[in-house]
Parts: sequence; structure tokens; C-alpha cells
Amino acid sequence: MARGNKKVVDQVHDLYRKSNASSRRKWENISQQSYEFFLGDQLTEDEHDELRSAGMPNFTVNRITPVIEMMKFFATANTPRWQAVGAEGSDADVAAVHADIADYCWYNSNGDSVYAQVVQDSLIKGVGYIQVDVDPNQDRGLGEVVFKRVEPFDVYPDPTSRDFLFRDATYVMIRKDLPKQQVIKLFPDKKRQIKSANSDSAGENNYSNRDTMETDLIFPADTATDSYDSKGEEDTIIDYYECYSKESIEYVNVFVNIPPSPSEMEQIKQQVEVDLKDFEAEQMVLIEEKSLELSESVEQGEIIQERANLEIERARREALQSIEQRQMVLQSKLQESQTRVENRVVTKQEFDIMMANKTIADTVVDSINFYETRIKLTIVVGDKLLYNQVLPIKDYPIVPFVYQYTGTPYPISAVSPLVGKQQELNKAHQILIHNANLASNLRWMYEEGSVPEDEWEKYSSAPGALLKYRQGFTPPTPVQPLPLNQAFYGITQNARSDMEYVAGVYSSMQGDTSSGPETYRGLLQMDEYGTRRIKSWMQNIIEPALEHLGMVFKDWSQDTYLAHKIFRIVQPNNIDEEKVVEINVPIFNDLGNSVQKWNDYSTARFDVRIIGGSTLPLNRWALLEEYFKWYQSGLIDDIAMIGETDIRNKEAVIKRKSVYTQLRNKVEQMEALVKDRNGTIETLERQLVQSGIKEKVQDADRDIQKSLLQTQSAQTQYREKLKNETNMKVKELGMAVASRQKEPKESTAKE
Repeated sequence: MARGNKKVVDQVHDLYRKSNASSRRKWENISQQSYEFFLGDQLTEDEHDELRSAGMPNFTVNRITPVIEMMKFFATANTPRWQAVGAEGSDADVAAVHADIADYCWYNSNGDSVYAQVVQDSLIKGVGYIQVDVDPNQDRGLGEVVFKRVEPFDVYPDPTSRDFLFRDATYVMIRKDLPKQQVIKLFPDKKRQIKSANSDSAGENNYSNRDTMETDLIFPADTATDSYDSKGEEDTIIDYYECYSKESIEYVNVFVNIPPSPSEMEQIKQQVEVDLKDFEAEQMVLIEEKSLELSESVEQGEIIQERANLEIERARREALQSIEQRQMVLQSKLQESQTRVENRVVTKQEFDIMMANKTIADTVVDSINFYETRIKLTIVVGDKLLYNQVLPIKDYPIVPFVYQYTGTPYPISAVSPLVGKQQELNKAHQILIHNANLASNLRWMYEEGSVPEDEWEKYSSAPGALLKYRQGFTPPTPVQPLPLNQAFYGITQNARSDMEYVAGVYSSMQGDTSSGPETYRGLLQMDEYGTRRIKSWMQNIIEPALEHLGMVFKDWSQDTYLAHKIFRIVQPNNIDEEKVVEINVPIFNDLGNSVQKWNDYSTARFDVRIIGGSTLPLNRWALLEEYFKWYQSGLIDDIAMIGETDIRNKEAVIKRKSVYTQLRNKVEQMEALVKDRNGTIETLERQLVQSGIKEKVQDADRDIQKSLLQTQSAQTQYREKLKNETNMKVKELGMAVASRQKEPKESTAKE
């Protein structure tokens, strides 16, 4: 081993020994006892022996587990929800996407189960831990951010830390005893080093005081030495260390000019040639127009030919200069359009290497030096150093969830104050049962040799038994047990009430109707007041820890999800719907090159907040009542309301409801269409009736006009006839008069 590596290994081992001091061991003893009491293993080996020798029962009445389970329910009833707020307007969309990514990773990690186990650790052992890590093998090697539970007894924080989130800790360490084959599976690239590693401290931690022969429980410490590989051969147990420490590292924010690539330059050249040809053609047209204009001026005698020649030559020179300038401008603009200025954050060491390369140094526009805290991870197996690297996060990826903070890394659990009352309750019940056993099985005082001992021992407690004794001896007399003090009955009840009072979880909250109010609102009020202590713990400890967890997740996820990725998120309430979220979508320019990203997740700046009360339970009946009111008022549809109910097979119901709704909508659309068509038909019918009436009126009017015309025609004909007849009569009358006038003259002449 290199000297530098050995020094790092020795430093890690030394930190572990300093962390595993007396205060740490004391806390582990107390926490282990609380854990055993929670599981029902509440008697030590000495207590078992004492009870057995006194002939007393060794059973226990576990009142701790239901109290802790109820407290855990209140803290884990719902999934934690985070919200992100963008630092700038451009980051708002990415901030909204971040909450969906957190939901995706939480679901992918089975986060609800992890969170429930961690809260249980907090209630029982005083502290629980969630670790945010990256699994590099998921998503085909692109990696996924995951949430993991860490055993509290495996975490060794800096003993001098005074922050309940360990933000001021110099280091936080995870130490485990693992089989070598398991370590090799974690780090297959370090197989040779792991196989050659040696250990002298594996399996040394066991803080249990229980009687392993009397208990049915098996703890990890009981099997610490039993390890076998896949071939059935015994495997070596070795000590494994993950040491996280904080370092202040100098970084440089470098602004770099990214020139076009050779292919982009070729495209730029082709584009310049096309634009330049168009500009040359335009200039030639202008020269031709100028020449024609000058020729007309010469013909009209405005200028002489020599002046025209000079103007044409000047126009040609100016055109050539314009073409050259145009060429330079076009090339410059196109090149600038393809040149991007990007800022990259690198370490000071990387920056020095960049500046040593003149080609790269020429592209650097500006640089800003700054310092940031980063987490350094050191992994040691036995006496071998596996990794020593800087992580892209600012806070420890191991987030503590404490119960009762004591100002040290060793908090008090919810079980610890209940242990004494549980022992009191166990002792009282043991005495009660023992006294009842004595009262039911009398003891006898007898003179030695007065009775057959085997017979009396066998039949003395049998109902109706006839027991004989020898004459001449004093008859045996029963030994009556002293009456049990009535205080013992009160002790059991008081101990139960005291445990509920200390924990803040009362019988009514656990479903005991005998101690609760009869009215519905009374139950709601008691539930509200009874959970205030739990809500205080959630508000002051759990929710800040969840918010800190969200910030750690943000740092990890922004460094992990760098490529274009689509997340498919299952919606809550078991509704068969998916939400699709897309990040780092490349945007291309006209030349087909990626110039920027839409929803650029890695560079966005935003803050993460936990939604207060998101994990607390809701009164289902009250909530459903509210949902029903919202449905009746039209604020939500029936599918949204069904999604919040506990109806069996509600997915199928929603599906059928959706089909029914679609069919009903189609029917309504068809009915509306039929109604519209019926209305159109009625309108047309009215129009037809009106048209018929109008047509009849027109027909009658035409008949009248026809009759009128016929009458007028008849009248005209009659008048013409009368006129003709009158003329004829007048003519006949005239002829008659004329003949009368001729007759006398003729007669006179004859005479």
C-alpha cells in the first residue's frame, strides 16, 4: 500500500475510534434497550432467572408497540411533497419539473417504505437516517438518484456536532461489518483490493443485554459471524467504512468562446458564397442602371461623355469595395452566430491545466474565482483504501430524523421514557397473576411424615379430592396467601394512562370507544387536540429534515440528470394515469446544431421547500364529505371524487365511468344535433307554410290580375265594338242623309 493511502486509512480508523466513545456506547445501550422493549423482549437474563427461581411468571404485557405504531402512522400517513421556487423567471418551468422528478425518484426508491422505517427508527432508537445516493447502473448506465435507509447503529457522526441536522459536523461516518463477497458486488472494479484486505475489528459491537436463550427474536448481531458465499463456503467478515467530510474547494467560473466545428465552418463558407453571389448580382444591376442613367444624361446634353465615363468607373470601384466588405461582414456574422459563450465551473487545478494550453486559453473570455464547500467521500475496507473523491454536493447525503433532540448527536427516543412504566406494568401484572396462582393452588403446612407427599402433591388441588393423613399426627393446614393490596390494580391502570400521557397518544386515538366522546365532532376535536404534540414534532423536527433532504436531493439530481431524459410519473390515488416530464431537450439552429436546451435542468437555480403537513393523516370521512360538496358545486368531476374514495376496484369503476361518460357525451351530442335538426325542420316547415300562404296569395293575385286583364280586354274590345258600330251607324246615317238630300233635286229636274 502506498504511504499516502495508508495515512488516509489510519485517519479513517482513528475517526471511528474517537466516534465510538463512552457517550456513544451509552446511547447505543439505551437505544438497544428501547428497541428490544418495542419488540416485546423486555426481560434481561438476570430477570428471567429471578422470576424462575421465585416461581413467578415471566410474561410481559407490551403497551409500547401500539403507542409507537400509532405515532408512526401519524407521521407517515401520506407521502412527503416538495415544491421548488425558481430563482429567476426562466427557471420557473424547471422548478415545476423538479417536484415531479423528486416524486419519480421517491417512487422508484420505494420512498414511502423507507420513510416509514426511518420514522420508526427515530421513535424507537432516537434517530433515523435517509441517505441520498446515486445508483450508476440504473437507466442503462446513466444513473438514477435513490433514497436509502441507513441503520442508526451504523452511523457515527462527529461527537462535537450541535446541529440536529449535522450541518456543522466535521465528518459523518457509516461503518458496517460486511462479508467480502457483498463488498465485491458493491465495487466489482476493486475486487483484488477487497480480497487482500485484512480486518481486526469486525463483529466487535453488540450492545444487547437480553437473554438470547429465552427470546424468540434474532438480531443482526446474532448472525454477524455466519456468512457464506454462493458456493456454500464460509466468507470473511470485514469492516467497511464510508467517511464523509467537508472541504472548502476553490472553483473557477470560466466563460469560454466555443468556435464553430469544421463542418459548421464549411456550412458557413457555403452560405457566405450564396449570399455573396446574390449581392454581386445586385451590384451589377445597380452599375447597369447607373450606366443607362448617365447615357441618357449625355444624350440630353446635361453632361459630357468624359464625365459619364468617370462616374461609371467610380461606381464600379465602389461596387467592388461593397462586395469585399459584404463578404467580410457575412463571414463574421455567420461565424458569430455559430460561436457560443458558455460558462463552466471547474476546479482551480483544472483551470490551471486549461490555461497552460494556449489553444484553450485563447477561447477564455473571462473567469471568476470562488470557494464552495463540497463533500469528500473516503471508502475504506479493512486496511485498504478504495475511493477518495469529491462529490458534487454541499451537504452530507445522510440526513438525520431525530425524535427528542438533546443538543448532541445522541437524541432520546419516544420509547425511552416509556421503559420504566412498562417495567412497572409488567411487574404489577406478574404479581397479580402470581397471587392468583397461589390462591388457586393452596400451599400446606404439615408435620413431617404425616402425609404421603407424592399423593398430596398430585391431588391437593383437585376438586373433591380426599386426602389422607396418618393418625397421631397434626392434620395439615392450608397456608392462605395474604390478600393482595388493591393498589396493584390501580398501578396497572395508572401505568397505562401514564404511558399514553407521556407519548401523547391516547386510547381514543387507537380506536378505544369506551374512553372517547360519543359525537362525531367530539371525536374530531379530541383527535385534533390529541395529535398536537405529534404535530409539533413534525413541524419542528421532521419537516425541516425533509426540507434538508430535498436540498441534498436537488444537488445530486442536477449533477446526475445531464442528458435528455423523459420521466413517466404515475399519478396518485391509484388512478391509471401517467404524467410525462421532459428535461434537457436540445434546441437546434438552422444548421442542425444543438445550441441550447429547453428545460435545462442542470443549470437551473431554484430553492426547495417541503409542503407543510403533507405527511400527516387526513380524516377520510370529513375529506370525502368536502369532496362531495365540491362535486355538487361543480368544482371537480365525478372521476376526481371517486379517486379519493376507498371503493373497491375503483380503477375499473373509473374506467367504466370514463366509457360511460364518453358514451353519454356522445348521446348528448347526438341529442343536441337531433334537437338542432328538429329545430331546423320546424323552421323550414314554418317557412314552407309561410311560403305556401304567400304562394296562394300570389296565385290569387295572379288570378285577380288575370281576371282584371280579361275584363279590361273585354271592355276594350266592347268599346272598340261599340265604337265601330257607332262609326258604322254614323256612316250609315250620313249616307242616308246624303241620299235624302239628292232626291228632291232629281224630282225637280224631272218636272
